[in-house]
Amino acid sequence: MIQRIQTIYLLIVALLGAVLPFFLYLWLDADGQEFFAKHHIWIATAFYVIAALAVIAIFLFKNRQNQFVANRLNMILNLILLGFFVYRSLNLSGETLVSEKGIGMLIPVFSIVFLVLANRAIKKDEDLVKSVDRLR
Repeated sequence: MIQRIQTIYLLIVALLGAVLPFFLYLWLDADGQEFFAKHHIWIATAFYVIAALAVIAIFLFKNRQNQFVANRLNMILNLILLGFFVYRSLNLSGETLVSEKGIGMLIPVFSIVFLVLANRAIKKDEDLVKSVDRLR
């Protein structure tokens, strides 16, 4: 059913991936210019794929195993994006002068947290269905 708590979590992930990276800057470069996700096509594409996977997972409510797998795939993509951000922040030019990382770099962390919460709720639903099936 679509009115479950994991739908709320997945909707938050979709909003985090589709909206916030384009309003919150990811980092400041050595010149002090803000770098948004829209300035690099691969980062913007990764955020859109994260949001699309979350929306797809919302509509996979009839098959909880596929929903769980879609969330795991989304977590892997978030971890790859987070790894890129960590690599990029450690290799910023002018690091001795400027050490400004934006709040947008934490978006994958928040997305992973909400995906874990959604997977817990999916697992709880699956366990409930299995326990009811045992009674029949």
